[in-house]
Formats: sequence, C-alpha cells, structure tokens
Amino acid sequence: MTPRTAPPALELALLACLALLWGGSYPLLKVAVAEIPPVTLIAVRVTVAAALLMAIAAAQGECLPRGRAIWGRLFLQAFLNSYGAWTLLAWGQRQIESALGAVLNSTSPLFVFLFTVLVTRHEATGGLRLVGACLGLGGVVLIVGTDALNGLGGQVAAQIAVLVSAGLYAGAALHGRRFSHLPPVVTAAGTMLCASAVLLPASLVLDRPWTLTPSMTALVAALVLGVACTGLALLLYFRLVRTLGSLGVASQSYLRAGVGVLLGVLVLGETLTPTVIAGVVAAIAGVVAINWRR
Repeated sequence: MTPRTAPPALELALLACLALLWGGSYPLLKVAVAEIPPVTLIAVRVTVAAALLMAIAAAQGECLPRGRAIWGRLFLQAFLNSYGAWTLLAWGQRQIESALGAVLNSTSPLFVFLFTVLVTRHEATGGLRLVGACLGLGGVVLIVGTDALNGLGGQVAAQIAVLVSAGLYAGAALHGRRFSHLPPVVTAAGTMLCASAVLLPASLVLDRPWTLTPSMTALVAALVLGVACTGLALLLYFRLVRTLGSLGVASQSYLRAGVGVLLGVLVLGETLTPTVIAGVVAAIAGVVAINWRR
C-alpha cells in the first residue's frame, strides 16, 4: 500500500459537516416522531432523499447503474446504512437510557477496525489508528457521562440490538467501498431508492399514513431530515468512503457526540463542564489519530 500523509483539511472539514448533519438529526427526529409513526417517518426521510439525489444526478448528467448484481449490492448497502440499522437502533433505544445508547452506537469505528484487521485487510491499520478508535470512544463516554455505563448488563437484548446496529454501520462503511467506481451521487441515489422500495410499502401497511394529520412543524422537520440529514449527508458519506476510507468515515460517530454538546450550548444555553470539554478534546484527537496516516 502506498504511504499517505494526513488527509487534506477539506476532507476533515467535510467529515465534520457529516457529523453535524447526522448529529443534528436527533432533535429533528424527536420533533417529527411525536406526530409521525417511526416507519412512516423513515419512509418519508428516504423518499425525500431519493428524490433530491435523483434530481442532482440528472442535473449532473449521471445515470443509474444497470444489472441485477449492482442493484443487489445497493439493496444490501441500504439495509446496512439505513433501514436495518435504524430499526434496530430505534427498538433498542426505546428500552435503555439514551446516554448508554449513544456510547454503544459509537462503537462502529472499533467494529470497522476489527473487521479490517481480521477479515478484509483492505486498508492500513496500526497502533495509532487503534489508539484513535479507543480514544474517540473514551471521549464519547466522557461527553455523555460515565454514569451511562452503569446500565451495562441490564436489558441485554436491547443493548445487543444497539451494538448490532453499530456493527451494521461498520458494515456499511466497509461495503461502501465496493461502489468506488460510481459517482457518489449515483451510489447515494441508488441506496435511497432501495430503502424507499422497502419502507414505503411497509408504511402503507403498518401506519396507514393517509389517516395521519401531522402539524406543519413535524412536516418541516421530516423534510429537513430527508433533504439535509439524509440526502446531502449521503453525498458526503460516499465521497469520504473513497477519500478517508472505511475507518476514517466511521470516525464521524465520535464527532456526533460533540455536535450534540455544541447544539446544547448554542441553542439551549447549556454550560460546558471540564469533563465534557475533556471528552470533546479526546473525541477530536481520536478522529485525527484515525485519519492521520504516514
């Protein structure tokens, strides 16, 4: 493998933007899901994202791929990256504390590291990247509070579900490299079309969305989730899979906790404690260590 230096500042800035988009989705989800059932909300989210991405692809003169093999891989990517992981995460977090769920769901970089070392070996691994993965997770624990770990061992099924969702996210980062021959917008659009094909029928059967009367606030939240937190975020995601690699793009899960702290300070007027500041520093240091390659 050809040695590489630290990635360009632009790629790290885009990684921070991805963390901001996905980290900012949580308050929007809270607003929207209060009036829109989860399956219908996710169906709206992926369908809006698919429409946006298809429009961008058409504007760029790109066409969707052809062939059963590529669409089979796109369906698998959709399961790993969206509806499969989201369903497990939603089910698990209904039964455990949100802080513990945040820690467990932030283990995806460790899964990527282990899968890469033991199975795929498709990119460089080493002591510095392992230290970065552990340091980032430690930062998340400090940010959400060490008391979050007190719940370990209880509600085992729910905790396993959240860990499996983190494993699916890791699988998405690994499997996503198989689309490096496609433009990111094409991969993102195909993935969301596959997710829509699964979730729209499920929504019609389970929720009967034509009977719902959500408020304008909930509808706007769902729209922003689809446009920004899904459509635009996936454009960044599939670009970063190509430029930073599987472990690099997975490291954004550490930054998402920092995004939550930033939003709390700016929007809710919350105060930063020394422990939280130390956690944010550790999370950022972990991301830098993961993405610094000599």
